[in-house]
Amino acid sequence: MKAPGFENIDAYHAAQAETDRQICDTLRRVIDDALPEAESKIWHAHPVWFLNGNPVAGYSKLKSCVRLLFWSGQSFETPGLKPEGSFKAAEARFTAPGQIDEDLLRRWLVEARTVQWDYKNIVKRKGRLERLV
Repeated sequence: MKAPGFENIDAYHAAQAETDRQICDTLRRVIDDALPEAESKIWHAHPVWFLNGNPVAGYSKLKSCVRLLFWSGQSFETPGLKPEGSFKAAEARFTAPGQIDEDLLRRWLVEARTVQWDYKNIVKRKGRLERLV
């Protein structure tokens, strides 16, 4: 069965259960506020924010939680994220809106702007990441 496609972030949020929708709404509000220059869209069926075409932050509904992902998060100095995958991504997971520390989230988002690995060109570089900023 193919995963549902979402036309936009509003549709993604509308498809979530109440608690998960509240988590997503909070994450979206803080990300939009902290990265006003970022382009946000549904990418690979999840909300993702891009700076100059490079993915920097996004979230997705997993079976037991909402996962917040920072593509370059393993290189952040601010603690609290757990490594995810084999590249430089790191995550935080939430099961209730009250678990989101907005000040900590804003610190991660500052780093998402200033610490980036070039995911936009990873295919062209045959899986090799290069540091952008």
